[in-house]
This record gives sequence, C-alpha cells and structure tokens, in this order.
Amino acid sequence: MNRNLHTVEKIGGTSMTRFGELMKNILIGSRKGSELYNRIFVVSAYGGVTNWLLEDKKTGEPGIYGSFAAGDNRAWQEKLEATRVKMIELNHSFANLKLDLASADAFVNERMSGIKNCLLHLMQLRSFGHFQPGNYLPAARELLSSVGEAHSAFNSACILKEHGVNAVFVDLSGWKDQETGSMEETIAHHLTGLDFSSCMPIVTGYAKCAEGVMAKFDRGYSEITFSKIAVVTKAREGIIHKEFHLSTGDPKLIGVDKVRTIGHTNFDIADQLADMAMEAIHPKASKEMERNGIAIRVDNAFDPGHPGTLISQDFVSPEPKVDMICGRKDIVAIEIFDTEMVGASGYDYRVLESFAANKVSYIAKNTNANTITHYVSERCKGLSKCLAELQEAFPNAKITTRDVAIIAVIGSNMKIPGFLSRAASALAAAGINILALDQCMRQVNMQFIIDRDHFADAQKALHAELVEK
Repeated sequence: MNRNLHTVEKIGGTSMTRFGELMKNILIGSRKGSELYNRIFVVSAYGGVTNWLLEDKKTGEPGIYGSFAAGDNRAWQEKLEATRVKMIELNHSFANLKLDLASADAFVNERMSGIKNCLLHLMQLRSFGHFQPGNYLPAARELLSSVGEAHSAFNSACILKEHGVNAVFVDLSGWKDQETGSMEETIAHHLTGLDFSSCMPIVTGYAKCAEGVMAKFDRGYSEITFSKIAVVTKAREGIIHKEFHLSTGDPKLIGVDKVRTIGHTNFDIADQLADMAMEAIHPKASKEMERNGIAIRVDNAFDPGHPGTLISQDFVSPEPKVDMICGRKDIVAIEIFDTEMVGASGYDYRVLESFAANKVSYIAKNTNANTITHYVSERCKGLSKCLAELQEAFPNAKITTRDVAIIAVIGSNMKIPGFLSRAASALAAAGINILALDQCMRQVNMQFIIDRDHFADAQKALHAELVEK
C-alpha cells in the first residue's frame, strides 16, 4: 500500500447523476496510465435515492423506511417497488456510458428483493407482540440506507472498467456480512491488499459498523466514511467534489458575478460555516482529519481547472478580510426573562439541562442581568417539550419565542477595529434593524439576529460592504 501518495475523494449524490461529466472532469479526463491512480473515490447514492429509501430530507415525507416504521405494510411495499423501478431507470440513463444494463439491473433486483424479504420477516416478528420497534427499526434503517451507495458505486466501477480504468468496487455496506466490527476495521478489511498506485477503488459512502452509522451520524454518514478512509489509509489530502465553489456568499442570492471563491481557510472557519448549515464538510468528519494533519480541498466538480478551497489546520489570512457572508432563517429565539436571575448561580445550567435532555442545541446566545436568550433551529424535534419543561422549571419567568434569522460574517482574520462598525452601518443603511448580535473574543464570526423578512437583503448589504468593496 502506497502511504501518503494517494488522495481520498468524495462525490455527492447530485453530481453522481451527472456521471458522464464526472468522467470528463475528474475521474478520467486527460489522465492516462498511472495518472489515473493513487485516488480513492467515495461515492454517495444518486440524487434523490436516499430520500426514496428513508424519507425526504427537506419535507419529511416518508419513504420506504418511514412507511415501514409507521407499520403501513402496503405503503412501504409499494414504495419499495416504485424505488426499484426508479433505480433501474437510473441504470438505463447511463446506457450511453457503456454500463452493462443486465448486470446493473440484476444488482438492483438482488438488493431490493433481499431487503423486501427481510422487512417482511420483521413485520411477521412484530405481529407476535414480543418484539419492540426499538429492537429492529434501527437495523432496518441501516439496511435501507446502505443500498443507495452500493448501487451507485457498483455502476461507477462497471462504467469505468468499460473505459479502460482498473476500477475496483469496494462494498463497505456489509451486505450479508455476519460479523461487524468498528468502521475502521471494516475499512481496513476491505482496502487491505489493494495497490492504490495501480487501481481506482470506488467505495460506498455507507460503511457498516457495530455502533450503526445511521444511529450515530444519520444522513451525514458518507462524509464520515470519507474521513475515516483518509485517516485509516493516511491519505495525502482529502478532496470533496461539490456542485459549486465554496464562495463568499450564495451566488444565487448575491449574484455569480459578485461572489468570489474562498481560496484558503482553516478548520475553525469550516466549523463556523457548518453551524450556519453551510457545511463544507460534516464537523464530525473534519475533526479526525484535522487531528491527523490531513488537509481538505473543496472543489467544483464541474470546473476542473480551478484549485477550489483548501482547508488546513493553521491558516490565517495574511490580510484582514471576510471569508463568507451566510445565514440561517430557521431560527427560533427562546427568551427567558426572570428578575430572580440576577446574581443567581447556575441559572443557565438549569436551562441547559432541559436543552440537553431534549437534544436541543443552540447556535447563538445572549445574556444580561435578567435575560437569557438562546437561538435554536426550529427543526429540533424536542423543542416543544423543552419549552414546556422550561416553563414548569421556572414558573416565575416570562418565556417567549420569536421567529428570527441569523446572518453571519465569518473570516479567519477579522481582528481589527472597524469590521463590526461597518457591518452595523451597512445593515442600518439598508433599513434593517439588528435585534441582537453575538461575537466572541476570537473574532472569527459576527452574528446578527434580525427579522426573517430581511434575510436576503441583509446578506446582500453585508456582502456589498465587506466583500465587494
């Protein structure tokens, strides 16, 4: 095994559906012979497939798993057959790339029929009443999750072989494996013996492990697999191929001609972006790579000549500047006003006990003598229960909620006077009232809490002032 020469590269689901372009831009392009190798590719399921298998990530509409978990025997079987048809249709969309359709369709049918039989048996067990959903639903979710990445990885390896590439399908999904170890053990077991200098491993973004990938990471698991492979194989660099550049703002909102690609930043800034739902990489995935000194490059899969954005450990911009303007409008402000708070020890600790018990995490926080305000995502499933518990725990407090947005100004070097003043002035000039603001002494992230109605205008105003000027 060649150490520290290879890269580990991840391709997302939307990009995977444009596989012909990926071959021209990334996988093959002008490369020949040995230039093709020393690259491990971790692939996601084709765009939309995981939604069909589990549930729609945005709307929550149940897929196969959602209907199975609800006990709707007819619905999950109908959805499974509909998903089977759609997966085979995806196969046929790659016919012009020389995909062996007979093999690809047989692969889908074997996996989907196997899953169907497994779920039918689980339904029989459930009918006896001695098996609780908590005993088998997590395993069912894991099983369904795994098939999407196996499908896309199998097809990719087949297509690449037809184009003269020594591609190897590496299935980490654990299909019919009787023994399960840690994710690191699964990865090492399947990659040991492969000479990366002479083959191109195409690896499933799902990796079966004893603790359960979905149980631990849910829908962000493919980036965890990417990270683990990079660490286990001691990769030279990790590369994430996206459908867009990591830019100073949302090009659809700000304008393609106004945003700039972020050339270089650090892991701390990547975490700040993740907090704003602008993930360059899943925070839990980046941590191990950061600890092991493996830099991450984020590039645009459809702009192959561009170096993209490099995320490394110690980078700080040599000149003060803003890296990105971004935000979230799915925020609820939870304000607790209590005259008994002043001088009281542990008041906020008691508030956060309820947050922790209901798995509610906060993104920003303000305090004064009598008030504590936490800003949380409205998508937190335990939010309603948490609010009820807080009112019970603090009967004399006035607890209110308000729908707001957070706009963040993020940069690795903003420690000079004037950035905050310029930002506030730009918002004022645009007629936008600042409800609250948050900035730590490290000065890498200024967060402005505003009304949701001003979400777009605030980003445009701040980008114009702090980036375009």
